[in-house]
Amino acid sequence: MDGAQAGGPAGQPMGRRGREGGREGGREGGREGRAFPKGRQVDPAALDLVREVLGDRARDRDLLIEHLHLLQDSQGALFPAHLAALAQEMRLGFAEVYEVATFYAHFDVLADGEPPPPPLTLRVCDSIACALKGADDLVRQAAERLGEGVRVVRAPCMGRCDVAPTAELGHRHIDRADAAKLEAAVAAGDTHPEIPAYQDLAAYRAEGGYRILGDCLSGRRSRDDIQGLLEHSGLRGLGGAGFVAGTKARLVAQQPAPRLMAVNGDEGEPGTFKDRFYLERRPHQMLEGMLIGAWLVEADAIYLYLRDEYPAAREILSREITALAEAGLGTGMPIHLRRGAGAYICGEESAMIESIEGKRGLPRHKPPYPSQVGLFGRPTLTHNIETVYWVPEIIAKGPDWWASHGRNGRKGLRSYSVSGRVKEPGVKLAPAGISLRELVEEYCGGMAEGHRLKGYLPGGASGGILPAHLDRVPLDFGTLEQYGCFIGSAAVVVLSDRDNIREVAQNLMAFFADESCGQCTPCRVGTEKALALMGAEVWDEVLLTELSQAMRDASICGLGQAAPNPLVCAMQYFPEDF
Repeated sequence: MDGAQAGGPAGQPMGRRGREGGREGGREGGREGRAFPKGRQVDPAALDLVREVLGDRARDRDLLIEHLHLLQDSQGALFPAHLAALAQEMRLGFAEVYEVATFYAHFDVLADGEPPPPPLTLRVCDSIACALKGADDLVRQAAERLGEGVRVVRAPCMGRCDVAPTAELGHRHIDRADAAKLEAAVAAGDTHPEIPAYQDLAAYRAEGGYRILGDCLSGRRSRDDIQGLLEHSGLRGLGGAGFVAGTKARLVAQQPAPRLMAVNGDEGEPGTFKDRFYLERRPHQMLEGMLIGAWLVEADAIYLYLRDEYPAAREILSREITALAEAGLGTGMPIHLRRGAGAYICGEESAMIESIEGKRGLPRHKPPYPSQVGLFGRPTLTHNIETVYWVPEIIAKGPDWWASHGRNGRKGLRSYSVSGRVKEPGVKLAPAGISLRELVEEYCGGMAEGHRLKGYLPGGASGGILPAHLDRVPLDFGTLEQYGCFIGSAAVVVLSDRDNIREVAQNLMAFFADESCGQCTPCRVGTEKALALMGAEVWDEVLLTELSQAMRDASICGLGQAAPNPLVCAMQYFPEDF
């Protein structure tokens, strides 16, 4: 709290020295107080800069993270004087601003007197798909060869696992990176994202886009009709939890108005990149599905939360949301595009809501659920990018079209993000329930040359690790739990006989330890303790098993509950690596 907020009448400070008159003045001095206000003082020049950067933008509390991004983008880092000025400008305590800024990995918060970072920052992904392709050597080479003007830092998954290893210079990605590519990128100095070719509004409308939304708004389609189609199709949440999409919409619609909708594009699970794939190719199919979902529950506004690692997708969405409004196709529905700041935990729906509100991304205790008390305390329909992406197509083709796909007794389609030791990694749209063997052979061109299947992650870092002899298990919701795994967001990382599962499990646990939000002790301490135990030459399997169970039983959210999965699977299925 700054001095002006802490003062009593006429601005007198109310601290111990203020009450006693201070040591220098003695008790005869009465309530003289100190000659200057308590707390961090705001520098007028810093306040002028903050006001210039923010311009005429609103100073609402929920825009704190957006404003922190503006400040960092303009100054290269977050300086204490600017944070204090921002706190005053937004009528927040300095501690509120500071705790948010230091929570997110992509904010460079400097201490008093600390010099700013070098002009260029190179982030090198060291998560599992990039680690398999030599990320550790790439980090070392970059640090040795790029010079003092470049800061080289390790970074978690950037959602580009199909083109691993990857790095990011400013906001520009360098795919299939090697030392030569990094040197060339630094020499060019281009830090802006490369925008891929994508289907714009005109092209989407030319193929019939937004007709279904028009039918909904005109009354040619009723809410009961659309609700029934979604429920009949069996479409489930494709962000990982798998909750039936139609049922979720019905639960939200039953809550009292006003209601909101929040779409989660913070796919930070190592191995996952399907949402980026669709956003960078067909953004309007997702936008139409999102608008239909908001209409279905009669939401007042939509908040679209996108991870900061997707600058190209952010630019595309910013353009196309503006084009949508100018064309009069947005139905007057406010669409707020919000930018994440590097926090895997915000993939959890309640942590995302906290972040949209301008706070640290700490998961909420449930109940109440977001469908009851969500964003800004209102009933909120939360969905993943891919879930709403399929809504227009399911309505256009009918629910039986979606349900007609599937193998091994499963229904629907899944976008499998496949990376690792295969010839053709990428997003593979395949029948739900396909096996790993079928996925690799039919969609990925087989195993990479000289590699033999040893194991695979069926659901990203948190989904566990299965051995090669279980490559015929259907990949879908409810089929993997008996093996200690789950499908999650269908991030499939293929491992070969050249990979050490012990090292893979350590890489995954290091990710969880780094990404734990710190709110609950079982996760915060458990992930760090597990990582330390996994560094021993001989693993204490009894202790690790006991620790894993405690994390699963007592953690608040899915991060701590699922973090032990790869560890337990490694001990169970790959004893030869220990």
